[in-house]
Amino acid sequence: MFELSVLGYFEAAHRLIEYDGKCENLHGHNYKVKLTIKVDKLDGIDLGIDFGRLKDDLKKVTDLFDHKFLNELSDFGGHNPSAEIIGKVIYEKVKEASQNDYLVSSVTVWETDNSSSTYYETAVQ
Repeated sequence: MFELSVLGYFEAAHRLIEYDGKCENLHGHNYKVKLTIKVDKLDGIDLGIDFGRLKDDLKKVTDLFDHKFLNELSDFGGHNPSAEIIGKVIYEKVKEASQNDYLVSSVTVWETDNSSSTYYETAVQ
């Protein structure tokens, strides 16, 4: 099994509703996103999947959020657009874009250089 990762970036504003602190106010972040996928075999030229494809799939999703006020987007379904929820939404959208060509393993979202959240699904028991 191989894991492959690519990074993407977007800038957006949000506010955390009912948060007791300054993050309840409108503010923005320069988000960094790491998409990690798994493949169980390599193709005829020893690639799991082209990094360009992964970057394109991730960029199509992050472009939906770039320079937006995340609280206003229906993608978040009334949830606070926290790093945790942003990661889950990106995971689900990239999984859909994958067309079953690869298995999305996880998505990590950094709000700052020192603060991140990682979303992944657990196996069904």
